[in-house]
Amino acid sequence: MTTTLLFVGKTTDPHIEALCQEYLKRLTHYLPVKVQVIPELRNTKALTPEQQKQAEGEMILRAVTPATELILLDEHGKEYRSMEFAQVMQKKMSAGRDVVFAIGGPYGFSQAVYERANGKISLSQMTFSHQMVRLFLIEQIYRAMTILRGEPYHHE
Repeated sequence: MTTTLLFVGKTTDPHIEALCQEYLKRLTHYLPVKVQVIPELRNTKALTPEQQKQAEGEMILRAVTPATELILLDEHGKEYRSMEFAQVMQKKMSAGRDVVFAIGGPYGFSQAVYERANGKISLSQMTFSHQMVRLFLIEQIYRAMTILRGEPYHHE
């Protein structure tokens, strides 16, 4: 199983980027993981939010294969405790399918992306910047791997 983190737009905050890289480095000891960045759209002032979601959605859909399990980070997704998320990751690894965790643009995902998705998760009921969500997602996947290995990173 390969885990892909699919992000719309690059991380511009150097502090968040450094932390993301640190957790990605740690995470590669547990599973193959790659980051794929879809470029931000240009001249978005001329686009409605719906047009922007549509254009980003087309790029997201081109980035996944029919066999890929697509999980969206979405405010209406299912929330998990870290121990529960570790079990979700264990099931995905056992199934052997490639998994893509996608974080959309500022307006979320197009209807076509929602229809293609295999699931949605939410990291919190609070709203975070897209850049911070990237860090939180990477850290939670890392945390899940340490839980599954019985390592002392997570305390419960």
